[in-house]
Amino acid sequence: MVEIARRPAVHARPGHPDAGPTPPYAVAASPAPHVVPFTRTRICPEARQAVADVLESGWVTSGQQVIEFESELAAYVGAEHGVAVSSCTAAIELALRALDLPPGSKVLMSTVTFCGAAAAIRHAGHVPVLADVDPGTAMPSCANVAAAAAGCGGVDALVVVHLAGLPSDVRALAEAAGVDIDHVVEDAAHALGTVVGDEPVGSISRATCFSFYATKNLAIGEGGMVTTDDPELAGRLRKARLHGMSADAWRRYLPGGGWRYDVAVDGLKANMTDVQAAIGRAQLRHFDADQARRAVVAARYDEGLSGIPGLRRPPRALAGRHAWHLYTVRVEPAYGMGRDELIDALRARGVMTSVHFIPLHHLTWFRDHCIVPAEGLPGADQVFDRILSLPMDAVVTDAEVDQVCTALADCSRRGIQE
Repeated sequence: MVEIARRPAVHARPGHPDAGPTPPYAVAASPAPHVVPFTRTRICPEARQAVADVLESGWVTSGQQVIEFESELAAYVGAEHGVAVSSCTAAIELALRALDLPPGSKVLMSTVTFCGAAAAIRHAGHVPVLADVDPGTAMPSCANVAAAAAGCGGVDALVVVHLAGLPSDVRALAEAAGVDIDHVVEDAAHALGTVVGDEPVGSISRATCFSFYATKNLAIGEGGMVTTDDPELAGRLRKARLHGMSADAWRRYLPGGGWRYDVAVDGLKANMTDVQAAIGRAQLRHFDADQARRAVVAARYDEGLSGIPGLRRPPRALAGRHAWHLYTVRVEPAYGMGRDELIDALRARGVMTSVHFIPLHHLTWFRDHCIVPAEGLPGADQVFDRILSLPMDAVVTDAEVDQVCTALADCSRRGIQE
């Protein structure tokens, strides 16, 4: 048996046998600040039990739980049909495929959004056309959309994003783009719970795409859904999400089902599992309470951040309801330090933040594969240098919100003094 010699600890804490005597000049370290995560995923107890039940059932892929989740979420947003898929990115691609546009069609979208939306357009066989944004909302205005459409000779479809949960006027944007509402796909990854005027997002356009990623308002971990009132479109989506097969495994293996199937359309492997759907169904029962908490958090931020020079609070919905997926402030020059420096200063104070998003025309691949106006996208450039998303979820505490607000006020004073 070989005995391994222990080496004295180099960084042992004071008082440890290996630490040696404490120098007379040693100063006790300041306690580390409480860390406020950017976001946390809470899975309710009912969801945990539902997963156990699915695992016990012996059927874990797409089945009855998916069917029930589709029905319940569609009813929640006021749509006739829901089609559950593997992600919001897959939802956007499948929705665009189902519109049956000619290959290479031009699809207008915001440059300030997640890269997955543009990738979905490309994978559907089309060309993204990037629109600039209003610096006040970080979303395209009707004027931005009209200019982008005119600049490329017209577009065939439109993807509307409700950034951070702030409602976009879908119908007005479609009119400005010269696109029929039937050729609009909504990127509602941030917008479950958003209302445009008196219309819930999910019930307005021909296809609305939701995300259930771990950070989203209704979190499963992964997953997405398309809602629509068009039964033909829903049928196309159901086939296309599973290789284009005319019957999925659940239906083939039901009593009386047959093993034969056809493949008549080009499809993807993009189905949701019963494990995911069981989580989603349970989480949906808590959704209204979680949304109410998010609104309370946003109001507390509003109060705590008021009066800090150079820090602009998020824009508000002029008509409708904000889902408060994100609480995004603007760090203006009067704040005293730049956005990137502030991110580091907040991290040192235990506050984790993020940026939503890097504009697509700043990303090499998309700059080369999207239509970008020759005059550039100055509104998006301005927004990108200043936006900062603060910790936001349904479980952040009042004390944590106050810690964030105090840190922002302290950083402002430090920046101004310097």
